[in-house]
Amino acid sequence: MVKVVGVVVAIVGLVFSKWVYGFEFEENGSWVHGLDDLNITELSFSDSYGVSAASRPMMVGLTLIHGAAAKGAVCLDGTLPGYHLHRGYGSGANSWLIQLEGGGWCNSIRTCVYRKKTRRGSSIYMEKQIPFTGILSNNPEENPDFFNWNRVKLRYCDGASFTGDSQNQAAQLNFRGQRIWSAAIEDLMSKGMRYANQALLSGCSAGGLAAILHCDEFRGFFPRNTKVKCLSDAGLFLDSIDVSGGRTLRNLFSGVVNLQGVQRNLPSFCLNRLDPTSCFFPQNVISNIKTPLFLLNAAYDSWQVRIFISISAKFLSTFSALRYNSGSDLHCEWHLKHLDDNPCELRSFPQSKSGPGQFSSTIS
Repeated sequence: MVKVVGVVVAIVGLVFSKWVYGFEFEENGSWVHGLDDLNITELSFSDSYGVSAASRPMMVGLTLIHGAAAKGAVCLDGTLPGYHLHRGYGSGANSWLIQLEGGGWCNSIRTCVYRKKTRRGSSIYMEKQIPFTGILSNNPEENPDFFNWNRVKLRYCDGASFTGDSQNQAAQLNFRGQRIWSAAIEDLMSKGMRYANQALLSGCSAGGLAAILHCDEFRGFFPRNTKVKCLSDAGLFLDSIDVSGGRTLRNLFSGVVNLQGVQRNLPSFCLNRLDPTSCFFPQNVISNIKTPLFLLNAAYDSWQVRIFISISAKFLSTFSALRYNSGSDLHCEWHLKHLDDNPCELRSFPQSKSGPGQFSSTIS
C-alpha cells in the first residue's frame, strides 16, 4: 500500500512542516526549496546552484569514494564517484539528509560520450567545492528543519538516475549508477549514518526520479525503529503524448533503459505487469512504494512543457511558428513557412493534455 503522504502541484509557496512533523526538530518550520540543475541543459556554476555573490553560502568539499572502484561503482568515464558531506550537530547529530543530484540523462552512445566529458559523467570535471543552499543550508533562517542535520549531496555522473548497471567497452562507457548509489550509501553508513534515528532521501529532477525509484531500498538500509521518508522534487515525469502525437519522453527513457541496463534494477512488482520503460516512469511505481513519500511538482514543469510541445524535424522544416491561444487546453495554430506565409490552422492536430490535472490524476 502506497504511503504518498503529500502531493503538491504548485509554482511557489510550499510549506510542508506538517509532513516533516514525523521527524524530530528543535522547532517547526518551513522548507526552503534549493535550486538545482535543469534536465539536459548545462548551466553555469552560479546559475545551476542558485547562488548569488551576496548570499555567501557555506562551501562544502568533494569527497571521492575510494572503495568504489573495487565494486565497479564508477562514473561514465571510469573515474571515482563522490559526494559532499557536512556533519550535523546538536539535536541533528543523528539525523541524515541525502540529496541526489539531478541533471538529465543520456540515452545513446553519442550523448553518453559527450556527457562523460562533463561533470555529469566524470569526477574530473566536478567542482571541488559547492555551496550548500536551500534544503542543504546551514542557516536556520533559510533551512529551519534541516540546518543542523548531516547533509549530503551525492553527485550524479551516470546518466540514468542512479539505476544503470552495464557497460560499453568499445565506447569506454561505464553505466554503473546502481553501483554508485549502493557504494555511496555503504560509505555513508560507515561514517555514522547507520546510527541515524531519522533519515530523509531527497532529489531534484533526475535526482527526484532516483529518490522515488530508490525510496524503499533506502528504507531497507536502516533498522525498523529509524524514521525514514523520501522527498521527490520535480521528479514526477509523465508518460504523455506530446502535441505532435508522439511520445518524446518515452522514447528518451526507452533509450536510457535499454542502453544502460536499467531493467534489472527496476521494481519487480512493476515489471511483472509492464515493460521496463513504463517502470522507469514514476506514475507506474509510486502506488506500491511502502515508505512515506512526498511529491513536489510545479503545475507546469518548464522542462516537461518543452518536451510536450516538441515536434519532429519534419514538422520543423515545414512550419515556422507555434502560437498559443488562451484557454485551459493547448490550442496550436501553425503558420506555413513555404506557402506564401498564409496562416493555416491544423484543427486535427493533437492537443496536449499535460498540466495540473494530469499530475493530480496520475497520483490519485
